[in-house]
Amino acid sequence: MAKELKLMKGNEAIAEAAIRSGCDGYFGYPITPQSEVMEYLMAEKPWEKTGMVVLQAESETSSINMVYGGAGAGKKVMTSSSSPGISLMQEGLTYLAGAELPCLVVNVVRGGPGLGTIQPSQADYFQATKGGGHGDYQLFVLAPATVQEMYDFVFLAWEVAFKYRNPVMILSDGAIGQVMEKLYVGDYVPRWTKEEIMKISPWATFGKPDYRDHNIITSLELDSAKQEIHNHKLQAKYREMEEKEVRYEAIECDDADYVFVAYGSSARIAQKALQLGREKGIKVGLLRPITLFPFPKKPIAELSKRVKGLLSVEMSAGQMVEDVRLAAEFRCPVEHFGRYGGMIPTPHEVLEALEKQIINRK
Repeated sequence: MAKELKLMKGNEAIAEAAIRSGCDGYFGYPITPQSEVMEYLMAEKPWEKTGMVVLQAESETSSINMVYGGAGAGKKVMTSSSSPGISLMQEGLTYLAGAELPCLVVNVVRGGPGLGTIQPSQADYFQATKGGGHGDYQLFVLAPATVQEMYDFVFLAWEVAFKYRNPVMILSDGAIGQVMEKLYVGDYVPRWTKEEIMKISPWATFGKPDYRDHNIITSLELDSAKQEIHNHKLQAKYREMEEKEVRYEAIECDDADYVFVAYGSSARIAQKALQLGREKGIKVGLLRPITLFPFPKKPIAELSKRVKGLLSVEMSAGQMVEDVRLAAEFRCPVEHFGRYGGMIPTPHEVLEALEKQIINRK
């Protein structure tokens, strides 16, 4: 069957992908600028089409714990929220990571700190990539730059989440969540049967067959020696992700003297700044991280060996720039340009920052 062309907001694309990807349950709570995810699901009534559960919980804390319950049963379950709501979910997220449960969490970031503003921001990078809750854990973090990627990354998220038994976050922002673009949607993927869940997720608490002991889902271990062994297992899993799951896009980097490093909305703006720079005779490229964890350290390290400078372009006060500097290891200048509090930079501002901070620096 040929793919169907639609015109959708980024938030709506997330919801449509949830329905078509065989999601079993969505548990959420409205907050701007991601409320359209739940609104679209309620309007589409997927429980009548696929049997998917859609439930507005009484809070974000309840939402993430409902996700914990569904994930423990081997189901494809998800939630979505925006920055303050994701903050409320941090305890649940660390429980999910500690219990090694697959799920999908979508963060459509708004400006902060505090309640901040409903305009777009990228200031949740630390929270997403450094394990925003307690303990040594990592989320697998995908950063879409288009409405099409908002849709596609839901399917990818399920694949990664169940492959590694780990929570996956799609880290978007208010601009991509609200912008309307064309996208192609595919066929409906059937929800897994109980027999399929038993085969795919034999660890799940779907009932006790005669051939095995009880499955126990927990993140609690009172024996420190055993907890250390569990942590070693988690760290080995994260290193495997870093080895096998890094995703990025390199645009006009082959001959570049300077490179923008940017993700999501900032990458779209930086790509236009790249065009403006090339028109002025400045050989500039763009390295767009698609996975924020695992971060594309190696390609940035390779670029740092031959370019004259890297500019980390972010809608924040400077968070990803720390990872760019670590990857570059002082081999070339690394600077940051950002707007924050809900402000969106222009391509001209980005190019001007490159010229002022790196090209013409004294």
